Amino acid sequence: MPFIDFNLVDDMARVVSVVSSFAMTLALVRLLYLRRDMSLRLRFLVFLLAALMLTVGMLSLAAAIDYEGVAAWVQTTIRFGLAMLNVVGAVALWTNLKALVSLPSPVYVASEQRRLALELATALQRYEMALRGSNVSIFTQDRELRYTSISKPLFGFPVEQVLGASDAELLGEMRARSLVLLKREALASNEPRKGEVEVEESGTQMWYDVHIEPLRDLSGTTVGLTGAAVDITERKENERHLRLLMRELTHRSKNLLAVIQAMARQTARHAATIDHFVEQFSARLQALSRSHDLLVQESWHGASLHDMVRSQLGHHLDPDSNRISIAGPELFLKPEAAQNIGLALHELSTNAVKYGALSVPAGKVAIHWARRQPEAGGGFELSWKESGGPPVKPPTARGFGSLVIERNLARGLDGEVELAFNPDGLACHVSVPEHHLSLPR
Repeated sequence: MPFIDFNLVDDMARVVSVVSSFAMTLALVRLLYLRRDMSLRLRFLVFLLAALMLTVGMLSLAAAIDYEGVAAWVQTTIRFGLAMLNVVGAVALWTNLKALVSLPSPVYVASEQRRLALELATALQRYEMALRGSNVSIFTQDRELRYTSISKPLFGFPVEQVLGASDAELLGEMRARSLVLLKREALASNEPRKGEVEVEESGTQMWYDVHIEPLRDLSGTTVGLTGAAVDITERKENERHLRLLMRELTHRSKNLLAVIQAMARQTARHAATIDHFVEQFSARLQALSRSHDLLVQESWHGASLHDMVRSQLGHHLDPDSNRISIAGPELFLKPEAAQNIGLALHELSTNAVKYGALSVPAGKVAIHWARRQPEAGGGFELSWKESGGPPVKPPTARGFGSLVIERNLARGLDGEVELAFNPDGLACHVSVPEHHLSLPR
């Protein structure tokens, strides 16, 4: 059996203990330096463990030293220090035992990381889906105003083309000037800015409401901009349409007041009594109101001729009889034409009920219209023909109804009106030019 030098083995073990203890001490000190975000309690425990490792290393080093009378003194001092550290360590360990027990396991930490990553990915996906489905574009830019991120296409350009580009490169120097000035103000003042910009996309004017804020890093230094661009083109179009409607309403109101004023004046001129005036004037106002109801239903774009005829003769129409026949293609009248034709139809129907075909059971009225050929000038022709009523005699004087039909209708429509008092029934023929027709909305 070979001889083993136990003293040599003991010396080597002490050297290894010394080196290992000092290495662990340095590692713990390095950990304290790198992880300055640790809590005060955890830093104290790490510091205590480093001091303990250092003391163990020094004790092992002292045990390896065998100078005359020195080694024993050094070892005693180090052992006393180690004893004090053990006491402090035991107290600290038992004091923080509950907190150490509650520390999550590596498996739990990994599981929580996966769960949080999945939740973050899901939230990010929902955020991106919400942005893609909205009219809002979220973006960031660096200090040179080049786009570094974008949530969806902007200004009609795809995301790939926007990234890395500036507004001037996308829109041109002139068109991007107001937007660039707004962003440079936000950078210079370090404060949010908001404004509206107009850009042209594929020949169409688009409006954006832009909100911009400085983008700061963790140290608070402004490194660029972040902002949101909201497409408000539809709102701007609605505002423009509303202003147009207000101007149109003002114009229509003035025209309506002029029509009512003329109607009142003419009705008073031909009325024998106050009661007669009130009756006729109220009936004509109701006829005018029915025409306006149809125009309002179509947002004042116009009215259907078929609806106009049925509206003015609705109280005379009887589904069980064929006294009134209405026939003609679907035509759409502009507002002024609808208003004038509505008043004319009211006067014709009122006259027919009082004196004409609708005043007797056997009387009939035929209201027909048809398009005119383009070579004839376009437009349409409308005819009112009564039959089966009392014999008709030409009037000795023109009343308000005749004025509305012959003079006002012809003047208001730039058309031709023929009013014939035939013995077998009144006939009215109206030619309306093409420019009084429009396409349905």
